[in-house]
Amino acid sequence: MRHGRRLFAITFLIPAVAVYAVFVISPYLQAFQVSATNWRGLSPTYEYVGTANFTRLVHDEYFWNALKHNAILLAVLPLATIALGLFFASMLSVGGRGGRAGVQGIRFSGFYRIVYFFPQVLSVAIIGVLWREMYSPNSGLVNGALRAVGLGSLARPWLGDADLAFWAVLVVMVWANVGFYVVLFGAAMASIPREIYEAALLDGAGRFTTLVRITVPLLWDTIQVAWVYLAILALDGFAVVQIMTNGGPEFSTDVVGLRLYNTAFGESKFGYASAIGVAMFFVTLSVAVASLRLTRRDRIEF
Repeated sequence: MRHGRRLFAITFLIPAVAVYAVFVISPYLQAFQVSATNWRGLSPTYEYVGTANFTRLVHDEYFWNALKHNAILLAVLPLATIALGLFFASMLSVGGRGGRAGVQGIRFSGFYRIVYFFPQVLSVAIIGVLWREMYSPNSGLVNGALRAVGLGSLARPWLGDADLAFWAVLVVMVWANVGFYVVLFGAAMASIPREIYEAALLDGAGRFTTLVRITVPLLWDTIQVAWVYLAILALDGFAVVQIMTNGGPEFSTDVVGLRLYNTAFGESKFGYASAIGVAMFFVTLSVAVASLRLTRRDRIEF
């Protein structure tokens, strides 16, 4: 009987594993192979250059500039997104009304969740084009709104200023992702017994104290997963940057994913681009493992 079950499981696993090996593992292995060559992408011939591509990578100032921007995203994007997600989810789930403040959600919380989640139904291309137009110096909504309220002196060419462009793109990335985590954290908060919040309320705990001392510890597993996903997103950032600024002005918004893309398809240096990809593979893997280990803590049961 046990042998029959094992055969049944293997029969269903083999096709899935085969597809995964062909379409996921095989490209990774090929990338490692190509990274050791000078392949130009179109030529059927290439030469193995060993570690020359990685040696060049160490001295490539454009790569380090892009990696610096990814490092800033890694430091800011997860923290800002999770903080805003927890704040809004807490207000919707236990923001309260009347004498039940801190215990039950606000009115129309379901509608607000839909509003926060709305960016998730838009493709990255639409988000990039939408915000590029909103940041337009003359006809954009951002500068138009500033002028409408008498703050025209604050209007800027947001994506044309090397000092502001990166931060303008970062705002878009936070805006595009925070709604998903509002819904995610809200769903996790719904599983927390209301009695815990009622007890904290009776003890005189305020909303901020409740959020920090009760909600965050009880949602730590969810926060940990969110942190890893956002860290991986921060090490990418290709799509939004490519659509909004294409790395400009003066490489002030360049990220490693865009550097890889331009190296491969703009300069036809697929071997060197693969070396960039291999380097980022290990960086991303290291960040993910480090995030899981540094945020690991004892699970709280309730």
